[in-house]
Amino acid sequence: MKTGLIIALVVVVAGVAAAGEFISVRNNLVMQREAINEQWSQVDVALERRADLLPNLVAAVKGYMQHETEVFKDIADARAALAGGQTPQEKIAANGRLESGLSRLLVISENYPQLRSNENFLRLQDEIAGTENRIAVERRKYNEALEHYNAQIQRFPDNIVARLSGFTRNDAYFKTGPGSRAVPKVQF
Repeated sequence: MKTGLIIALVVVVAGVAAAGEFISVRNNLVMQREAINEQWSQVDVALERRADLLPNLVAAVKGYMQHETEVFKDIADARAALAGGQTPQEKIAANGRLESGLSRLLVISENYPQLRSNENFLRLQDEIAGTENRIAVERRKYNEALEHYNAQIQRFPDNIVARLSGFTRNDAYFKTGPGSRAVPKVQF
């Protein structure tokens, strides 16, 4: 009888330990998923800051570049898409369009010497460059959080807990294209 009691006790202790490990891994995955959401919100804040600076930049250059309406429209459309984006993927795509339009605007501005000496334009350009740096930092942190989460849900035995708890891979990385720091700092 004593042997049966010992075996039952060992089974109960092993079950409690396994349940404790399951709960611990699941809680860690929940925390990582929330960390990804928090880090995305930091990226989103930086993207919105840049989008908020663009109307001022466009207003500063419009007087000099009146015939560049296509660039202005592209920036406005991309800005609207960024504001209307619901998911990281939608916002990342809109950001790519916005970076492209902003790059074109700054490259075209090189053809306007009066604009290049405008203090308001230079100040806005510096603010946008600073915001671009913040976006790059927050994008890196966001991608690192995704990478850590995706690695954990593939590691044994965490992958079993992840599968049983409904955690799936998140591939919403904020990738950038070639030459991506798309907003060049124009030197005058």
